[in-house]
Amino acid sequence: MSMNKTFGSMLIIAGTTIGAGMLALPLASAGLGFTTATLIMFGIWSLMTYTALLMLEVHQYADHQATLNSLARDLLGKKGQYLANFAVCFLMYSLCAAYIAGGGGQLNDKLTNWVGLDVSAQTSAVLFTLVIASIVAVGTHSVDMVNRVLFTLKVIALVVMLSLLAPNVEGGYLVNMPVEKGLIISALPVIFTSFGFHGSIPSIVRYIGLDIRALKKVMVIGSSLPLLIYVFWQLTSQGVLSQQDLMASNSLGSFIGTLSEMLHNPMVSQSVSVFADLALATSFLGVSLGLFDFVADSFKQNDKKHGRLQTAAMTFIPPLAFALFYPQGFIMALGFAAIALVILAIFLPVAMVSAQRKQIAVNSDDQNNGYQVAGGKPALILATGAGVIIITAQFLQMAGLIPAVG
Repeated sequence: MSMNKTFGSMLIIAGTTIGAGMLALPLASAGLGFTTATLIMFGIWSLMTYTALLMLEVHQYADHQATLNSLARDLLGKKGQYLANFAVCFLMYSLCAAYIAGGGGQLNDKLTNWVGLDVSAQTSAVLFTLVIASIVAVGTHSVDMVNRVLFTLKVIALVVMLSLLAPNVEGGYLVNMPVEKGLIISALPVIFTSFGFHGSIPSIVRYIGLDIRALKKVMVIGSSLPLLIYVFWQLTSQGVLSQQDLMASNSLGSFIGTLSEMLHNPMVSQSVSVFADLALATSFLGVSLGLFDFVADSFKQNDKKHGRLQTAAMTFIPPLAFALFYPQGFIMALGFAAIALVILAIFLPVAMVSAQRKQIAVNSDDQNNGYQVAGGKPALILATGAGVIIITAQFLQMAGLIPAVG
């Protein structure tokens, strides 16, 4: 097992996690204060890393080609399989549609302003989709290679962005306490979705093989990188603007505008813009790779050229059509993203591990030597409770009972 694949896989996990949604974190946690926001991020990171390790515990007894479709069918029966398929398709297709719309818009912007080409927004969206689809259709190895380049550039843009902001951080802003307790619940769905990468786990298992030690390293380090980057981003953005200013910035554009104006430096918005473009591309690569393998497994597509082309069509044409012809649809769907992610990243791993541990207890008289995540039943109950809280927060927001953020 080459270290090279392990390293690349860590970057795929980190790249999938750190999407353009990261830029909304300071807005989502504007009223919380830095300390509270960081504690919540740490809590959600622990939860998501724990359930990622649960997924590895499930994978070790299955074929290394298995995706959530076959895992859920084997452990939870038909009903579990339908729920898993619904959650994966709903979440990943709506995310892909959002990435196509956003990425198409950003590409159009670049083609018009930088190259002077006059192309329609639709053409840009199709172009952007074709580029990503070609990389994914070739296979995980090509995703890995392209992702490394993009991730490196993304880190450079991030370092530029943070180094411009860091000298202006005021300690006083960082010790602010939450403005009101209700905002903690409001921030949960946004912060939670910023740590989602579980749709890509089966693709990583397929890429690395069932080497549990290497996979554990990938999950823990791959998910810790985003946590580290998020903390630095919160530190600089919440340290430069007061809570009042942050809460007054109701959109990402006005937030970045406020930062640029305050520092009298157009480089701020340029580095943020480059970072956002790259974050969107790496996230789209990771999510569509997971969806591609899921579609291939669900429709029993072969791995030959013709089969991969068909899979690519099924993966990319529906979200492209949505982004082009029914843009309101996926924006609405994204409102439910946190709920689908709770099912995919918390409820399903917990249910599958519980079913698997029961099976093992029944079938083996001797001690089972397989990998088992620490924490036993209490940890499973705790994770489920956290999922219920996040879903409740999302519903309360939709019903307008608590303020919506991010």
